[in-house]
Amino acid sequence: MGNEAPRAAVDLAEVDYGAVQSSSEFQRLRRTHRSFVFPVLGACLAWYFAYVLLATYAHDFMSTRVFGSVNIAMVLGMAQVVTTFAVTTWYVHYANRNLDPLAEEIRDEIETGTFVSDALKNEEAR
Repeated sequence: MGNEAPRAAVDLAEVDYGAVQSSSEFQRLRRTHRSFVFPVLGACLAWYFAYVLLATYAHDFMSTRVFGSVNIAMVLGMAQVVTTFAVTTWYVHYANRNLDPLAEEIRDEIETGTFVSDALKNEEAR
C-alpha cells in the first residue's frame, strides 16, 4: 500500500528526544507554529467573548431583526460557526505550507539516523 510509513533506519527507542526538542530546527518549528496559533487563538477568543458579552448585556441590539424572524444574535451565532470552519481551513493551509516541511525534515533526520544535536554540531565545527 502507498500509505505505509517507511521503516526507520535507527531504533526509535534509542533516539535522544531531549536533544531533538532542544535543536534549532525543532525550536524553529515551534516558533513557526506558535506565531500562527497564538494570535489566531487570541482573535477567536476575543470574537467569542464579544458575542457572549453582547448576548448578555445588549439584549435590544441582539434582538434587532435583520429580516423576517432572523435577528442579529442569530446572524452572529452563525458567524461563530463559519469562523470555526474558516480558521480550521486557514490552519490546514498554513500547516501544509509552513509546518509540515519543517516537521518532515526533522522526522527524516531522526529516522535515517542523520540527526545531529546542536551541541555535536558546535563540537564538530571546532
